[in-house]
Amino acid sequence: MIVIFKKDAPQEAVEALCQQFEAQGLKIHNSMGQHTHLVGLIGDTSTVDVDLVLANAAVEEVKRVSEPYKKANRKFHPEDTVVHVGNAAFGAGHFSVMAGPCSVESEQQIEAVAKSVQKSGAALLRGGAFKPRTSPYAFQGLRADGLVLLRHARSVTGLPIVTEIMNPEHIPLFEDVDLIQVGARNMQNFELLKELGKLKTPILLKRGLANTLEEFLMSAEYIMAGGNENVILCERGIRTFEPSMRNTLDISAVPMLKQKTHLPVVVDPSHAAGIAWMVRPLAMAAIAAGADGLMIEVHNDPPHAKSDGAQSLTPEQFDRLMADIRHTAEFFGRTIHAS
Repeated sequence: MIVIFKKDAPQEAVEALCQQFEAQGLKIHNSMGQHTHLVGLIGDTSTVDVDLVLANAAVEEVKRVSEPYKKANRKFHPEDTVVHVGNAAFGAGHFSVMAGPCSVESEQQIEAVAKSVQKSGAALLRGGAFKPRTSPYAFQGLRADGLVLLRHARSVTGLPIVTEIMNPEHIPLFEDVDLIQVGARNMQNFELLKELGKLKTPILLKRGLANTLEEFLMSAEYIMAGGNENVILCERGIRTFEPSMRNTLDISAVPMLKQKTHLPVVVDPSHAAGIAWMVRPLAMAAIAAGADGLMIEVHNDPPHAKSDGAQSLTPEQFDRLMADIRHTAEFFGRTIHAS
């Protein structure tokens, strides 16, 4: 349920009504916009007498919300949320690019890629230390050593780092990671999501391979319900019957998510298709659809990459793509952030 207050409502009257709601066992989600002040009521609102609330002189309107997600719901928070990560920003017209290799392989590799993507205009360095792989025989990442190498690359370039977490027990290892990624396979790892909700670190949440948008938003709700509202949603392609590419980018998810939620939405065109030459057109489509950022895989030697070389751009290809990204993003009125 949402209670919208009048513009001239006295603060004392607002606080008194909120105290009444809390006395009924409801949680209050307060949202103060430029022109609107509203509170979302979270809990069993069936006992709330709508007519009695409307009779309050401070109240303009009362709305019941049918969606199960509340904190992520745009109805509770009409204005876009902006999530800041270092000098990068996502949401409300702010646009940033994350780039780097699928896996951290060596100090030389990650440092070289970090320097190249920074020069091209990336705002964050992405790199996998812990890698969930379909095959148990595939490269699983350097794990804790990979995090050490990411921190080294950050110290050299100043780029904030984003990397994937797979297990709640690993959270102490991620204490100084700038943006923690939850991968598609862990989108519904609810114990992990609840633990991440206790942190202040921004979370990049990827959509599962076969999950609906409501399920996606409910996973974000798990994190936000724990107290961490710095969540960025990432559309990375879904599994369909089409075998010519790795996944199918659900470009329609971007405007639909922007309508349903106030959270920033970014797109990963590399995982979406799994083919390097498709990254550029999918990236352009994502910007046009309203995305707040992109995550792009870049490797200094894709043919010899230990994971996902087929979808990785070379530094030279990424540099050319960034020129197109800047032009397209500016055309659509976005403010691009770089390191």
